[in-house]
Amino acid sequence: MSRFLIGRLGASLVSLFGASLVAFLILRLSPGDPARLFLGPFAGREAVDALRVELGLDGSLASQYLLYIANFLRGDWGFSYSTGQPVATLIARRFPATLELGLFAFLLAFVAAVALALVAAYRRGPTDAGARAVSFFAMGVPPFWFGLVLLLVFFEALGWLPGPDGRLSLRTIPPPAVTGFVTVDALLAGDGAAFRDALAHLILPGVTLALMPFSFLFRLLRANLIDIAREPFITVARSRGLTRWWAFVRHALPNAFLPTLTASGLLFGQLLAGSVLVERVFVWPGVGALVTDGVLKQDFSVVQAFILLSAVIYVLCNLAVDLIAGLIDPRVAGAAR
Repeated sequence: MSRFLIGRLGASLVSLFGASLVAFLILRLSPGDPARLFLGPFAGREAVDALRVELGLDGSLASQYLLYIANFLRGDWGFSYSTGQPVATLIARRFPATLELGLFAFLLAFVAAVALALVAAYRRGPTDAGARAVSFFAMGVPPFWFGLVLLLVFFEALGWLPGPDGRLSLRTIPPPAVTGFVTVDALLAGDGAAFRDALAHLILPGVTLALMPFSFLFRLLRANLIDIAREPFITVARSRGLTRWWAFVRHALPNAFLPTLTASGLLFGQLLAGSVLVERVFVWPGVGALVTDGVLKQDFSVVQAFILLSAVIYVLCNLAVDLIAGLIDPRVAGAAR
């Protein structure tokens, strides 16, 4: 197990090194001078040169990279050129909204995938074909387009759900901030109206963001269930009096679940890092909207911090899932030796 852990940690460090290089080079190789972008076009040359020295931009690329990593580890992620605020402050302010949306979307995707995969693998035929058609649609449809369709149908046409106005309606008083999750904070404050409003605002962006992970998890779990259903121990379980459905639920599902668990961690990390366009469509005040504004305004400090932070989240999720899989099934750790 120790060799397995060391191997996974080494692979994680290599991945983080590559991501840090990409994030570092984005700002250095992009057109324009970061110091000039920060001070504006009318600043004098002396002021620009002084700021370059202060930011460490006058040294070699190697020295700049080491300074960049040291600052990142200290929580100094630079300043936003467009707002003049520390990037770490901006991201910390918006990240709870992204995390709440990501957790909600992942929960939707996971529950729907497990339920539909069980039904599809148990009832082969039209039910299975319909479930696979839904998964193919979810895999192929662009999320931002599907989000717009959902808004047109459920907000504009039917009026059942709120539109793109953030995490709460304007008429709703936000609950006291405790966790940063509006739904949780509303429950802690005993504010049922705020909780219902926050939950309603999560539904459309959550469904949109859950499409891709749902499709992947469903297809993976369905294929594993079908393979395991042919194993002899399922026949033995049936011979002991279990119905075919309970043999699926009690024996086939736990044995098919390990690959799904591994994929779930990767998909959750991807959800947090890949919600940029969905947040933009629904005017969700998360990190995604901050990054798109940074790209449009050439605020590269925000973009490079987001790239490296996304890599850290993705690698940590991957590492955690690998360790959990190794603890659940020692064969996973043995195969990595």
